[in-house]
Amino acid sequence: MSRIIDAKGKACPMPVMMAKEAITAGEESFTVLVDNRTAVGNLQRLASNQGYDAAVSEADGVFSLAFTKTGAAPAPQASAAPVQAAPGEGYAIFVSRDIVGSGDHELGTNLIRMFFYTLAQSDDLPASILFMNGGVKLPAGDEQVIEHLKTLIGKGVEVLVCGTCLNYYGIADQLGAGTASNMYDILTKMQKASKVITV
Repeated sequence: MSRIIDAKGKACPMPVMMAKEAITAGEESFTVLVDNRTAVGNLQRLASNQGYDAAVSEADGVFSLAFTKTGAAPAPQASAAPVQAAPGEGYAIFVSRDIVGSGDHELGTNLIRMFFYTLAQSDDLPASILFMNGGVKLPAGDEQVIEHLKTLIGKGVEVLVCGTCLNYYGIADQLGAGTASNMYDILTKMQKASKVITV
């Protein structure tokens, strides 16, 4: 009988970390219990990245993800290569605010939109763009930025958006570009980047 990991009520990124511990320990099958859809998406990505299948079932608001090792090659290694080879040598952009600078808010809003427009037109692309705290309001509410992010995603840039932050601001259902993610994935991207630019 496979082990059951009860991660209900655990804040991001605890469910991912608990599952990662089981994977690191060499467990080939186990089940993780969570009580929110953001955690389900995060765990499914972890499973795919680590060569596991994660079958999902739901009952009374509790989601069960049955992890089973498939032996398949981890997904990120296959998909990350084109981005790593792109200009920019795998740098990351970290966005923690929905404006640029600390002066006038309207000016800061226009500047952040121009920043993403200019980036989308650039040949020197980042490997990833990471949104946290107030920065999540951009991919979940600013239509201009969302369109620029979609262009960047189409060019192979990975866009990760803090799921806990989206939930805190009550805008998880408004995410228009990128993937709702967690602290573990975002920190890993920062650690692996050749450099991190903070906006």
